[in-house]
Amino acid sequence: MSTQAATEERTVVIGLEVHVQLETDTKIFCGCSTESEDDEEPNTRTCPTCLGLPGALPVLNEGAVEAAVKIGKAIDADIPETTTFHRKNYYYPDLPKNFQLTQYDAPICQSGELEVRADDEPRTIGITRAHLEEDPGSLQHAGGSIESATHTLVNYNRAGTPLMEIVTEPDFRSPAETRAFLAKLEEVLEYLGVFDPTRDGSLRVDANVSLVPESEVADDGTITEEALADVNRAEVKNISSHKGAEQALAYEVTRQENVLRRGREIEQETRHWDEARGVTVSMRSKEAEKDYRYFREADLPALEVSDWKESIPIPELPDARRERFREEYGLDRESASKLTSTKAVADFFEDVAEQFDPELAATWVADNLLGELNYREMSITDVEGRLD
Repeated sequence: MSTQAATEERTVVIGLEVHVQLETDTKIFCGCSTESEDDEEPNTRTCPTCLGLPGALPVLNEGAVEAAVKIGKAIDADIPETTTFHRKNYYYPDLPKNFQLTQYDAPICQSGELEVRADDEPRTIGITRAHLEEDPGSLQHAGGSIESATHTLVNYNRAGTPLMEIVTEPDFRSPAETRAFLAKLEEVLEYLGVFDPTRDGSLRVDANVSLVPESEVADDGTITEEALADVNRAEVKNISSHKGAEQALAYEVTRQENVLRRGREIEQETRHWDEARGVTVSMRSKEAEKDYRYFREADLPALEVSDWKESIPIPELPDARRERFREEYGLDRESASKLTSTKAVADFFEDVAEQFDPELAATWVADNLLGELNYREMSITDVEGRLD
């Protein structure tokens, strides 16, 4: 690498793949329960289908499709007439079948977007696609570290849990923007009733991080596909929170800057976020799409979703409710944001505002009640019954 290339100013480019566990009673392709207990035995919520045993056939969960359509509507995505499922083939211990049932060239949602505010500036983040797939099992590394573990235990209770993978455009220019996006996305999903943020592992993030020479960035901030293809990127896995995303990506950006500063090239690789140590660790070279050998799942026919689009309603979403609160109750932006932070808080405030002066109700809920709940590390759902 030349000295000029090593010292050239660069722009941070990040794209996200967000894996959301959908709130359904059963798994996506079988009748096994998705309800987990803290003290449950491993490998007890399984059956021949989610274990991939010969002869077991998948049956698509209608509730997962409804949730996917709701998400598509909420992110203003195109929902096609027909959607299909494919096998994504790769070997890893958490995949009992050695392939994952997912969607490839006909996902259930395409070309959406989500408005966020980062550093108090509005941003529109493009969403390339959102598709349904099954969750793999979970791994427990003896000793807690993937690097030093003497052995790994596999639990297939999670295998087959319905996931929605939401893939963004590479539109993020800072780790802080990813945190704002994830917070907004989680807010929307909670309002839709398709997602339980309290469930362990309910939202997991993979991030693709690269540093593009500023000379390749247009005046409007856009970057061509050719410029992105010319730089190597690292995929960071094992991110499970908004805060964790910002921390992991801040570390990874700094790591790549240091590599380039030393005149070396960025490796095209997959890295693991070690939250306890606050570092990303190299796992393996990054796979190309062709490595997965996608092919159609013959046991799942094409799904006609055209009729579903009109018949599945979505509730008032956070931004719309926020704006209505400002107009209807005369609230300032900060109070309206606090009172719509979750659907439960917004519902509770409206119940109180019907019985008392809305301005006093807003002050009491936004400042007194939420402040006390935050101090006690509780949520509004923990106390609703006691406040009637």
